[in-house]
Amino acid sequence: MEHLADVGYYRLSGYWYIFKQDPEDEDESFFPGTSFEKVWDLYTFDRQLRLIVLDAIERVEVYMRTQLAYRLAEATGPFGYLDRSTLPNMDQRGYGHFMSRCFSAYDRSKTLFVEHFKNKYGESHGLPPYWMLVNIMDFGMMLTLFKGAPNDVKKSMANEMGVPAEVYESWLLMLNTVRNVCAHHDRLWNRRLGNRTKIPRGHRYPDWHRPYEVNNSSTFTLLTILGYMLVRIAPNTSWHDKVLQLLQGRSKEDLQRMGFEEGWETCPMWARWL
Repeated sequence: MEHLADVGYYRLSGYWYIFKQDPEDEDESFFPGTSFEKVWDLYTFDRQLRLIVLDAIERVEVYMRTQLAYRLAEATGPFGYLDRSTLPNMDQRGYGHFMSRCFSAYDRSKTLFVEHFKNKYGESHGLPPYWMLVNIMDFGMMLTLFKGAPNDVKKSMANEMGVPAEVYESWLLMLNTVRNVCAHHDRLWNRRLGNRTKIPRGHRYPDWHRPYEVNNSSTFTLLTILGYMLVRIAPNTSWHDKVLQLLQGRSKEDLQRMGFEEGWETCPMWARWL
């Protein structure tokens, strides 16, 4: 029971929930064969899954920061964000809140490049250029900036990922939510995503629908989207191998709880990684 003392009753209780005979009943009656070792195995699996997911999100985040700064600076200038008209999809109230957060992030930052900019240009510039600013933003701020950007900027970034802009934006929203889940060490493995992400539709995107339909709200969805994005960002990545290795040995029931339904191996994205 030393693990229970290390992790805590309530954190671990989220993992034995599926073993209860009646999850709604306060009576702690479990299915025959349930053991603490099985619960702990599920907990450690989830921990490893969160680390793998965070690794992928970090790569996507760095890529997005770079692309967003480059495209916005090219379209509106290095300090274009100081003019609200260059962020046409951000209303006045949202812009004011965004700028307030920019000043706070800049004032708090102790990174070397920010300190250098303050020392050299601080008297003439209250904030740094785009390529510095995006690197002191958290994911939520960066998502706000992306949503407020001109439509042609958003479309050009989505085109690089091979999906429509509205789909790309929904993916980023999902990744922001999942990043927070992982950062707070919350349960991920069988979580239903609160923000139903968009899946590319139509005859232009058959791999998402035939011969296997990718759903829009499960861990399977998350792993499929991350895998797809990493192929675009880092074609030689071994991330897919790590995911498949982690999934090996999980029961069919566990995989189904994650959204891996019958025939998932035929999904064209996954078939390329198997």
